Amino acid sequence: MNANNGIISQLSQYSVPVTIDRLEAVLQVKGITIFARIDQQAEAEKVGLSLCPTQLLLFGNPKAGTSLMVAEPTIALALDLPLKVLVWEATDGKVWVSYNDPNYLKQRFSLSDELVK
Repeated sequence: MNANNGIISQLSQYSVPVTIDRLEAVLQVKGITIFARIDQQAEAEKVGLSLCPTQLLLFGNPKAGTSLMVAEPTIALALDLPLKVLVWEATDGKVWVSYNDPNYLKQRFSLSDELVK
């Protein structure tokens, strides 16, 4: 696990589509709302550009997210809500899963342990 500027990146043993499919399935089982899934490689190809496989998943729990926004309204402005996970393939073929470190968000917005939980 690598933490850099509040971002955690973990290596995946699966391809980008399989990794994000698996993440989406786990989140759905837990009752987490999936707001959007963006295939950034496909969008790049539409405008004639090349990008390694890259997909972004936006998800959250409106009940928990609303409490966070009540406590600190700028958390939504800072683009930290809804939560996001980026699954991307590096030029060496390795697939990574990257997301905001919850402790970074806690510190950035002075959130209580109860809200971060």
